[in-house]
Amino acid sequence: MKAYNNLNPVWFAVTLMCVLGGCSTVSPNSQGSAFTQNVPSRLSPGQANDVTLYAIGLVGTPYRYGGNTPAAGFDCSGLIGHVYQTRAGVAPPRTVARLQAWGQPIGSPNLRSGDLVLFAQSGSATHAGIYVGEGRFVHAPSTGGVVRLDSLSSKYWAAQNVAFRRP
Repeated sequence: MKAYNNLNPVWFAVTLMCVLGGCSTVSPNSQGSAFTQNVPSRLSPGQANDVTLYAIGLVGTPYRYGGNTPAAGFDCSGLIGHVYQTRAGVAPPRTVARLQAWGQPIGSPNLRSGDLVLFAQSGSATHAGIYVGEGRFVHAPSTGGVVRLDSLSSKYWAAQNVAFRRP
């Protein structure tokens, strides 16, 4: 978040709240009905919001394989575990493979902030992040990188097999 250090904090907070106001809406790139089904969740709407805000606040934290704290850095499942445990008191599985079966599967028209985004190759999950609304997700991508906010519609991520789960 170093690029944001020179921004007026009030402007940044107002802008962030306006952007997050759409977090519980349907992704603009979703296919299918805009009807939202009542998919059960371990998270209250307030907890889902806390998860989202906290995950966004960790953008810029260094990637570290096996990392699961802001001080040590994060890998993708470590980021998810830390955020959900810290902000919602929910302990997700520690590996991406086990996250693939955690919670309830949901379709993209039903996405809301705080849901999991899972990417798979050959049917097995290989990467995961936290959906934050407006077609975006926070994740810890790779060695040498940092936790970042990306769009599901970017060229790279749109070409991946993606699934969504609600904790």
